[in-house]
Amino acid sequence: MTRHQPEPEPQRQPEPDTGRDPAAPAGRATPAPDPAELGGAAVEAGGIGLKGPRGWVFREVTVEAAPGSVVALTGASGTGRTCLLLALTGRMKLTEGEARVGGLRLRKQAAAIRRTAALAHVPGVDDLEPSLTVGEHLRERVLLQRRYGTAPLAALKAALRSPRQRRADARRVHDEALAAAGLDLATLPKGPRTAVRDLERLERLRLCVALALIGRPRLIAVDDVDLKLSAPLREEAWALLASVAASGVTVLAVCGEAPAGLPGDVPLVVVVTDRATGARTAEDAPAEPAPKADNTDETEKETADALAETGRA
Repeated sequence: MTRHQPEPEPQRQPEPDTGRDPAAPAGRATPAPDPAELGGAAVEAGGIGLKGPRGWVFREVTVEAAPGSVVALTGASGTGRTCLLLALTGRMKLTEGEARVGGLRLRKQAAAIRRTAALAHVPGVDDLEPSLTVGEHLRERVLLQRRYGTAPLAALKAALRSPRQRRADARRVHDEALAAAGLDLATLPKGPRTAVRDLERLERLRLCVALALIGRPRLIAVDDVDLKLSAPLREEAWALLASVAASGVTVLAVCGEAPAGLPGDVPLVVVVTDRATGARTAEDAPAEPAPKADNTDETEKETADALAETGRA
């Protein structure tokens, strides 16, 4: 009688590290963190440039800003300030150079950057509807954020809450954004029923900042901060942006003249766009010097074309 020997058990190979929690159910990856929980976004750019149909809009721009900083993009009108603002938020494609926003590569991860960078006030791209009231704008943004701007896991948790809890959450987000923007609805002529067309310029800026903060972004972009504002109102506008940056959100702001400093020792980074030194190459320069007014008009046409393209996108 032949005695059979037991077959040895096969050795188990160690499983490769996939970055998934071992305790999580099989087939399910660990959910990505909410971008709002990561804090402000650092901005790092070296030698970036954007070229349009009529030549270079801006070129050889370098930015180094830590999270929670205010980056003032200053320069003369027509030097590509707004286009630089849109490029750093993933709304325009760079021609040269490389940049990172919040650790994401601008050239290859522009869509991810757009999800974490909000436009607060960029005329021609995210204009408010003059006929709508302040309350209607706020309710619309809260609903859009709940439907399209929430991470999948957070959206699932919100769907499991009762309608009363969801209304309370929406009210809390609404109130936090208004408080951060310093907009008191009780001081408006008709409260939340005040039409946007009846707002003062600084009040409109505060509303735009509040709408942007509803999405809990890591970075907000503001265009023409000091346009048509008196000196006291300019100080209030910069104090508003400094308070937003102090909360951890990085701020990109286009201005005609950068402030000397910000309240609360908030870090300030000044980037000067100068068409005379960085906007044209030698081969793009005309053989004869053109009048200054013509150059400005040409650049404004180029900027308008770029803004129209961004609006369609």
